[in-house]
Amino acid sequence: MQSLLFLCHRIPFPPDKGEKIRAFRILEHLSRSFRINLGCFIDDDADWAHVDALKPYCAELKCLGMSLRASRLKAVSGLLTRAPLSVACFANARMNEWVSAVLAHEQQRAVFVYSSAMAQFVMHQNLGTARLVMDFVDVDSDKWRQYAKDARRPMRWIYAREARLLLAYDREVAARADASLLVSNAEADLFRKLAPESAAKIHAIANGIDCDYFSPAHTFERPFKPAGPAYVFTGTMDYRPNVDAVVWFANEIFPRIRAEQAGATFTIVGSKPAKEVAALENRDGITVTGRVADVRPYLAHADVVVAPMRIARGIQNKILEGMAMAKPVVTTQQGLEGIDATPGRHLLLADTAEEFASASLRALAPSARDVGLAARALMEASYAWPSRLAPLDRLV
Repeated sequence: MQSLLFLCHRIPFPPDKGEKIRAFRILEHLSRSFRINLGCFIDDDADWAHVDALKPYCAELKCLGMSLRASRLKAVSGLLTRAPLSVACFANARMNEWVSAVLAHEQQRAVFVYSSAMAQFVMHQNLGTARLVMDFVDVDSDKWRQYAKDARRPMRWIYAREARLLLAYDREVAARADASLLVSNAEADLFRKLAPESAAKIHAIANGIDCDYFSPAHTFERPFKPAGPAYVFTGTMDYRPNVDAVVWFANEIFPRIRAEQAGATFTIVGSKPAKEVAALENRDGITVTGRVADVRPYLAHADVVVAPMRIARGIQNKILEGMAMAKPVVTTQQGLEGIDATPGRHLLLADTAEEFASASLRALAPSARDVGLAARALMEASYAWPSRLAPLDRLV
């Protein structure tokens, strides 16, 4: 069996958040055909407990700790150079040495890099005949551009700088790579426009869903108090697009729902709640859980899954999970990007606060059960991970 070097900016386990879900499923898929040499960082002490879970998939595993304070200092130092801050914060001499040693010890059939921050460890290495496959996942430079639009100084300048320098860096990486991956056709099309010199080597490999794990067939104890209709949002709660989504829902949408459904509740499920999110706990009908061991009980007992995304990149796993659990999902045009679902049939779509509240109330109607069932059928028919990742084989 040939060897493959796999680099990932965070340990790809447990697959309980967007970036880890995609990274783990790709790792799992490639491990069936290659001996995997995995190098990654761990920035959450709780994740050290999951290292052993990756060993069955890897011939060699190199995990390096990375403190938040150290990464911030590295990012600040990046202001003195032309490096994007999101790349500078992952600079690490030990990882560079390990990658060099792996490449020197054995010829790799391919090098798979997950997140452009990790490309710095192979950009100036001799890869021999190994194919370089770069998974950008999203066009992150455009995310920073969106942030800059609404930010105040000095953050507006910092975000704009990051957007500009990260795009230049990503174009350089894509030019070197044999194939560059994005999570949806929309993301791939955008990157082709931004990096036209590499357009022929840019491909969409979409996310999937584990329909056995996220299944309405499972039985769970109700995780919240019996009350009125339950609205649920899931996601990592220090991630700015998620923070923006739940704050907007709480401020502009949920009061409209409560005016019609006085007993309605809104449960925000996810780790590391930002201060703006934690503050919502003080409001009637709103619960902020923090990290939970399993999001499925919350989805299973939700009446409606909401994803009011106004800033979004790529595919929202939270939407796929809600659909796989046969729940009516309400989202925005931004949230729908990259998901091949028909509004009104597989989910409900709304973009203004008034429209979103109205759609969220309609999702309580008995007929909305058909939307959930259609969503589940779509996930089973088109979103299984093996079929989603099959095109990866020819690229690697």
